Amino acid sequence: MDFTLTDDQRELQETARKFARAELPELARDMEEKDYPVPREMLRTYGEMGFLGVNLPTEYGGLGLGHLEALLVLEEFAQISNAVAFPVFEALVGPVRTIERFGSDEMKARVLPEVIRGEKVVAVSMSEPDAGTALTDLKTRAVADGNGYVVNGYKRWTSGGGHSDYYVTYCRFTDDPGAKGIGAILLEKDMEGMQFGKREELLGFRGIPTADYAIEDVKVPGANVIIGAGGFGKLMSAFGLERCGNATQSLGVAAAALEAATQYVQEREAFGKPIIDFQAVQLKIAEMAMKVEAARLLIHRAAANAAHQPDGLPTVYESSVAKCYANEIVREVTAMGVQVMGGYGYHKEYGMEQRLRDGFGWGIAGGTTDVQKTNIAAALIGRRFNQRA
Repeated sequence: MDFTLTDDQRELQETARKFARAELPELARDMEEKDYPVPREMLRTYGEMGFLGVNLPTEYGGLGLGHLEALLVLEEFAQISNAVAFPVFEALVGPVRTIERFGSDEMKARVLPEVIRGEKVVAVSMSEPDAGTALTDLKTRAVADGNGYVVNGYKRWTSGGGHSDYYVTYCRFTDDPGAKGIGAILLEKDMEGMQFGKREELLGFRGIPTADYAIEDVKVPGANVIIGAGGFGKLMSAFGLERCGNATQSLGVAAAALEAATQYVQEREAFGKPIIDFQAVQLKIAEMAMKVEAARLLIHRAAANAAHQPDGLPTVYESSVAKCYANEIVREVTAMGVQVMGGYGYHKEYGMEQRLRDGFGWGIAGGTTDVQKTNIAAALIGRRFNQRA
């Protein structure tokens, strides 16, 4: 085992770090204050720099690198804020990868270059009012109609809802029970019958627009089917990479909290000396560092080992361990950051309270921490557990 990054990986990481720290802090603060997504002009800059195509195929304009390289870039953006990192997340580990993996050649040739150039944004729509963790209870339905489909349903908690151009929409193609009838279809924002609700007001994640939307008799070409009935298992298999991205968003927040707290305790004085000279503060900084380093190693292990899997994706076990651990420690690390910074940690101007709010969300999004623990137990035992009564 070699835990050292290659020269190329370090160069990519440093390029992302320099860009993120030079160009994004002021934008991130404004997005947090006014709650708007990354502007289209900046998205195009992301694209020009190659940040939206790190691990996407070169034939579509991507860099063709590995998952670890993608996560290195994502962490640097997430250290600034989850909101400025979100387009990178969606492109490199989220719904764009679903299109890249399961979409037709025609769909990939149409959508991927637009995303990689920073011209279009893709969201994923899974949850419904009665289908969240129990996702196979979803009711959104695609009914065959000539050469296409008519889609009806209602989607909740869509990150990017009303802002994104494309929606990877989980739906039911047949009456087969449970997962058997489920697949995914690509809806487009401007299709007639797409009705977006108001922006949700959340504890954190400002700058990541979230909204419900109703789908009323939306006519969709047959070419927009990503994967048909019976494809639910394959769709879920691609979530190993998404879990690593979710974990990296948590890691970026925790790492930034550690950096800010470490700087603060060396500058802040009490009783005539920097507070880092007090053992109680040293212990908190050390605990924060241990948690950040452990999370990073778990994420990188899952990403690196993906190359040895037949499908090239992180395993359920390793990605669930990484996600669950990172989701839990970001809450602990940011809380300790608030504590060691005292009143400044609790003040909006200094950023630590935002990290606390943002960090809490990742253990809910993309599968709760409890769901990850059932995944971990199932992988250890070697069978899935039926959660239904």
